[in-house]
Amino acid sequence: ATPQNELAVVACLLHPLPPRSRRQRRRQKEVRRKVVCDRIEEAEKMDGGAGEKKHFVLVHGACHGAWCWYKLATLLSAAGHRVTAPDLAACGTDTRRIQGVETFSEYSQPLTEVMSGLPKGEKVVLVGHSLGGLSLALAMDRFPEKVAAAVFVTAFMPDSSSKPSHVVDEYVKRTPRASWVDTHLSFDRGPDKPSTSMLFGPNFLSSMLYQLCSPEVYTYV
Repeated sequence: ATPQNELAVVACLLHPLPPRSRRQRRRQKEVRRKVVCDRIEEAEKMDGGAGEKKHFVLVHGACHGAWCWYKLATLLSAAGHRVTAPDLAACGTDTRRIQGVETFSEYSQPLTEVMSGLPKGEKVVLVGHSLGGLSLALAMDRFPEKVAAAVFVTAFMPDSSSKPSHVVDEYVKRTPRASWVDTHLSFDRGPDKPSTSMLFGPNFLSSMLYQLCSPEVYTYV
C-alpha cells in the first residue's frame, strides 16, 4: 500500500506451520530469508535506488530489544548497508524502569531520537516487527520526510481512520487468554485497569515465538 505522502510501505507476513523434520526446518528458513530479502529489494526499487547502500533502522517488538536483530543486522552490514537498532524505552539495555514509561510516545522515544538526529536530507528504511509496527507508524507520522520506506514484518499496522491502539485492542480481544501461556501481565494501576506491562514466559517463547528456531537461538533468547 502506498499512502498519500508517497512513503513505500511493505507488509511482510511470515507465519509458516511448524516444521516436522530438520530438512523442512532448513527449507522454511531459506524461504523466510528469501521473502525478507525480496521485500527489502522491492523497498529499494520503490525509492528509486535499487542497489544503492541504505540506512536501515530496525525496531524490535514487545518484550524484546535490539539484540533480536543480530542476524539481520549482520547480513545488512556485510552487504555494505548502515544499520541502527535502538532499544526502546525500558527494553534491552535501556536503563529506564518500565513503571516510569506511561505513554507509547515515551516508549518509542529512543526511535524518535534516532529520527530527529538524522542529517538533513537523509532518508532511512524503517523495519519493525510485531509491536514495533506501531512505533514505525509514529515515526512515519512525525518524520515523513526522513523515511524512504517502511517494512512491517508480522507487525501491527494502524489505519488512517481508527485510533493507533485499535489494532492492539482488536488483537487482545480476539486472542484467547490461553494463547499467552505463561506470559506475565502487570497491573500497576489496579486489576480493574488495562495491563501496563508484560513479560513473555519461557513456555510462550518456546511454543509461540521461537518454535521454528534452533535450540541454540532459543537458549540465547
